[in-house]
Parts: sequence; structure tokens; C-alpha cells
Amino acid sequence: MKLYFISGLGADSRVFKYIRLPEKFEAVFLEWIPPRKNESLRDYAMRLAAKIDLSEPFGLVGLSMGGMMATEISLVHPPKILILLSSVPVSGQLPWYFRWSGRLGLHWLIPVRWVKSTAAFKRVFTVETKEDRKMLRAIIRDSDPHFIRWATNAILDWENDQRPASYLHIQGNIDAILPMRFTHPTHIIKGAGHLMVMTKAREINTILREILPKS
Repeated sequence: MKLYFISGLGADSRVFKYIRLPEKFEAVFLEWIPPRKNESLRDYAMRLAAKIDLSEPFGLVGLSMGGMMATEISLVHPPKILILLSSVPVSGQLPWYFRWSGRLGLHWLIPVRWVKSTAAFKRVFTVETKEDRKMLRAIIRDSDPHFIRWATNAILDWENDQRPASYLHIQGNIDAILPMRFTHPTHIIKGAGHLMVMTKAREINTILREILPKS
């Protein structure tokens, strides 16, 4: 069965480099497409879903904003399995200060160039190895400023209170971007931050082997 992976804001499929699926599963990475003017997160997710082969059983794995996208897709095209990583299933579980910032429009005052270069932003992507740090700096450098601006606004404007019928939610207990206290994960990884998909990949792979269907 194919598992379609959706990465997070400012990232791409390279962040999944350490994920290892059981033999019967195939990883397919859905890369970002250019957003349309004033497009909602839901509408964008529906266009992204056009890359999914709906004629056969499939699963969705979403990281951070990608988890929000995967949730929206799942509500229209139910997968066999939905897995959220460092994410939230409903907009009501976003931190209150995200919504507050969105209502006041404060995010429009911050230049995207500054967001990409600031040390605070780069600390989100702190990892253990020199090779991974180099790769993540390249991901930040390669990210499209227009997409980052659109995506930031889309997240803050996102409205969804409908939970998927079934999903698995893996979250780090020290996630500083989407803190665990605002959400209710099914699986918790201790000592894991927002980019646990790289720093705690071994633990995630163990959980995936346990939760993915055996037949």
C-alpha cells in the first residue's frame, strides 16, 4: 500500500530521510505546488490530493502543516490509515496565540526574508549531526518566500472542527511550535521536539511498525 507523505511549512520530502516503512508499504512524497491567490488551506489540500491514486487503498502521513493538509484530504477521500506527526487534527488545537496573531494580522508585519534567516527560526531545525544541519539549512534556503507567506496565513486562517473518523497522532512532549498541552496525541515521544521526524526517527519507526496494518 502506498503511504503519501506531506511535509511541513518551509520543508520538503528530505525531512523524511530517516523514516523506514515496513516492507509492504511504499512511501510517496507529495511535494508542494504553487498556491493560488487567497487560497484556503482546505482548497489547497484538495488540489494536492489530485496527486493521489484514489483507485487503490492508500494512507496519509502529514508532518506539522502537512498533517493539517492530510486531515483535510481525509475528510473527503478517507484513507486506510491517517498518521499525524508534530501536528494537530483540528484548528481548535492550534495554540491560542496563533489565532490571536492571525486575527490581528501581526504575521503580515514580519518580512519572510527575516523569518528565513533569523537564528530563532533555524533553532527549530536544530538536529544532532553536521550533515543534517547542512541539509536543513539548504531546505530553508530553497524554500519559496511566496509559499511561506501564503502558508503562514493559511494556517492562521484554518478553520476545521471535524475530526477524522480514525487517525493516529504522534507528538513530542517538548514540541515548542505545536505544544502538546494544546492537543491530544495518541502516541507521545519523550524528549522530542517539533522536528522529531529526524531527531527521533528510530522511535517513530518503531511506532509505525506497531500501528501500520499487518495485512
